[in-house]
Amino acid sequence: MSNARSFVVKLLTKMDENNSYSNILLSDALKKSDLSAQDKKFASALFYGVLERKYTLDEIIRKHASNKNRKINHEIRSILWIGLYQLKYMDSVPDNAAVDECVEMTKKRRNAACAGFVNAVLREFIRSGKALPVKNSRTQQLAVDFSCPPWIVHKWTLEYSDRICNDMLRTSVGQAPTTVRINTLYAPLEDTLKMLADEGIRYDKIAYLPNCYNLRFSGSVENTNAYKNGRLHVQDLSSQFCVAALEPKENDTVLDLCAAPGGKAFTIAEYMNNKGKVYAFDLHENRVKHIRTGAKRLGLTCIKARPNDAKVFCKDMPKADKVLCDVPCSGLGVIRRKPEIKYKDPNDFERLPQIQYDIVDVASNYVKRNGILVYSTCTLSRAENDEVVDIFLSEHPEFTPYRFGDNFGSDRNKTRMTITPGNFNSDGFFIAKFKRIRW
Repeated sequence: MSNARSFVVKLLTKMDENNSYSNILLSDALKKSDLSAQDKKFASALFYGVLERKYTLDEIIRKHASNKNRKINHEIRSILWIGLYQLKYMDSVPDNAAVDECVEMTKKRRNAACAGFVNAVLREFIRSGKALPVKNSRTQQLAVDFSCPPWIVHKWTLEYSDRICNDMLRTSVGQAPTTVRINTLYAPLEDTLKMLADEGIRYDKIAYLPNCYNLRFSGSVENTNAYKNGRLHVQDLSSQFCVAALEPKENDTVLDLCAAPGGKAFTIAEYMNNKGKVYAFDLHENRVKHIRTGAKRLGLTCIKARPNDAKVFCKDMPKADKVLCDVPCSGLGVIRRKPEIKYKDPNDFERLPQIQYDIVDVASNYVKRNGILVYSTCTLSRAENDEVVDIFLSEHPEFTPYRFGDNFGSDRNKTRMTITPGNFNSDGFFIAKFKRIRW
C-alpha cells in the first residue's frame, strides 16, 4: 500500500495548493496511475477520508505538535493527515504500518528533522489513546467531532435548532448512497433489475418515488452494462423529489434553466414519457455537451440542450407549463459527497442570494398563466433558501405558493421543504413551489 499512500499525499498536496475539485482530481489521477485495483480502492478511501476529516486532523496536529508555532508545509501536513486518518479511522491498518510508512515518506522527501517531527506527532497521538481534542465550547467540540468548521456549526444551530444541527452534522460524514433512477422508456423495469443482478449488483427500492433505487456494490456506476445501455442515470433521492414537485406531464413544455450535468432534465423527460419539449440550459457550452451526451445515452429525444445565461431575460425563450430553477448555491447539503466545500471561506457565499433571486426573477417571466415554477438548491442555508423565496413572493404577487402534490405523501400540502440528510439518507436540499395565478 506504500505506493497508494504516496499517491494520496501527492493528490492532497496538489489540492491544498491549487484548490482543485476532489472528484475530478482523483478521477484523472487514477486513470493515469499504474496502481492495482486494490490500491486504487485504498487510495480513494484514504483520499476522501482525509478530505472529510481534515478539520479534525488539523486540530489533532495542533494538540500534539511540541512546537505550536512551527510552520508546516503542504506536503508534510498531507503526510500527517494520512497517518492520523489511518490511526483514527481505518481499523484495517496496523498502527506501526501507518506510522512507519509516513516516516519513510518524509525521509525520502525532506530530512531527518521533519521525519522526527512526523514520528513524534503520530506516536504522541497513539499514546493519548487516539482521543480527539477537548474544546471549551459546544460549537468548537462539535466542529472537532464531526470535522465541520465552527462557522457552519454555529449557522446550523441558529437556523435549524440544536437537534437538527446535530443530525445534519452526523450525516455530513460517511459514505453517501448511490441512488439511481431507472429509465423504463428504454426497457421494462424488471429487465434492468435483472441486468444489475447479473453483474452482482444488489439494489434496494426506495418507496417514496417510482423507479428509484439505491445500489449496493463497490465500483463505478458508469462501468455497468445498465448505465452504458441507457437503462439508468445517477440521481440522488432529493433531486428526484425536486422533479416530483414540478409534476411534469406528457406534452408539457418545460424549462430547466440551470440544468448541467442534466440529471433533473432526464428525469423530467422520463416523467413526460419522452413526449413534449424539455429545454435544458446552462451557461457554458462545454457543460451543455454533458446534457446532450446523457440525453442521447438515455434515448431522450424530447430534450433540447442549449447555452443560456439564466440571469438575463431572453425574449426568444418559449413560454412554459413548468419551469425549474435549480440555482447555483453554496452546496452545504452535499458536503458528504464534496467535503472540500465546507472548508471554503464563508465570504465566498455572500453574493449567492442575489444571484439566486436574479435567476428566479427572470425565470418567472417564462411561466404561462396557471403554470408551475420550482425553486431549488442543494444547500442548507436560510439566506439562500427561505429568504430568497420570501423576497420573491413579496415582489411577485402574480405567483402564489402551491402544494407539492400526492408524490409527497403526508407532506403533500406543503409548498416549501428543507430536506436534511437525516430525513431519507439523501443529500440536503431545499424545494419551493409556486403557481402563476395572473399576468
